[in-house]
Amino acid sequence: MTTARGRLMALGRAEMTLLARNRTAVVVALLVPSAMIMAMKSTFEQVDLGGTGLTVAGAALTGGIGTVLIQAVYMNMVAAYVARREDLVLKRLRTGEVGDGEILAGTALPSAALALTQSALIIATGAAFFGLTAPQRPELLLAGLLLAVALLTVLAAATSILTRTVQTAQLTTLPLFLVSMMGSGLFVPLEVFPDPLASACEFLPLTGVMTLVRSGWLGVPEGADLLGAALTGLVWTALAVFAVQRWFRWDPRR
Repeated sequence: MTTARGRLMALGRAEMTLLARNRTAVVVALLVPSAMIMAMKSTFEQVDLGGTGLTVAGAALTGGIGTVLIQAVYMNMVAAYVARREDLVLKRLRTGEVGDGEILAGTALPSAALALTQSALIIATGAAFFGLTAPQRPELLLAGLLLAVALLTVLAAATSILTRTVQTAQLTTLPLFLVSMMGSGLFVPLEVFPDPLASACEFLPLTGVMTLVRSGWLGVPEGADLLGAALTGLVWTALAVFAVQRWFRWDPRR
């Protein structure tokens, strides 16, 4: 009888093979974040960051990490879960000894590894070419990245419930992408928003984890509520887990 770790690794290797064969997905995963970082840098140069404690490079590169996480984990995994469901892969896997959680986690392993690797490269690039320091609180940064991967994985599984085909995944993932870009501090720091709007944005799914990532890399800003940020991410993760356990579809939507 195989162990849970062995089953997860086997599923992860199979998914990595499929991901490597999808050249379009690989190119998008590697090139789009770089293009987004440059676009963010141009955007932040037009934004008054005075009083936020952020530099243009710091804001752009931490926003780039958020972009990597959304695209490599969330958007990629919604399409992957839907494709595996419609091809009966998920249904066949459930007939073996692999548990439901192992199936979903194993499918997500390559995307999670890709996102974490890209995040590490962005941090190294920031230190080497943009004059940023090494992470001030590496344990906080790592906690934020891992929580983000877990959150976006279960959000991807939850979004796949509403997604009929791989093609429509581009539409069903758009709301979270746009809301996170504008309201979770990826494109515009929350500090430049009016206080009521900034307070409301703190409850968005990715705001908490991005606060942890930014604080871990650039330093904890004065008065930052890191416990509240972590709790926000954990609550959204729990809600997504509940939705997946209740409504996730293992059979094709035909």
